[in-house]
Amino acid sequence: MTRSPIVLPPGAGRRYDMGGIAATFVADGAETNGAYSISTWRLDPHTTGPGAHHHPEDDVFLVTEGTMSFLIDDRWDDAPVGTFVLVPGGTTHDFENRSDAPAAVFTIATPGNFERSMPAIVDWFRDHPPGAAPQPDGTNL
Repeated sequence: MTRSPIVLPPGAGRRYDMGGIAATFVADGAETNGAYSISTWRLDPHTTGPGAHHHPEDDVFLVTEGTMSFLIDDRWDDAPVGTFVLVPGGTTHDFENRSDAPAAVFTIATPGNFERSMPAIVDWFRDHPPGAAPQPDGTNL
């Protein structure tokens, strides 16, 4: 299958709103022949993420705004703008925004087709809205 180049203006893509979380997919299975999915995830201040989970795909994150906190296995680390995080498939992980400002990541999932899960993820967040993430000192607002 021949693939076409993709050029999208800022903010374009397939957006999924999940309360204090928004994901925008800019390239996924159809455009990458299933090799990878590329998205951005933006969290409002003091917003929890999806909760500790794992899946077979590798996740690659690059923090592009604010400070995101990442759980990898059983350890939380704060990741300011420019931080690179690679989570191998099968590794338990989570992310949340514990700061007073919005935070965002550029994400690649490989292999691709992760976007197929997004409708179910949006439904899950509708029933389980993101909560308040702990502040850096471990307290909740």
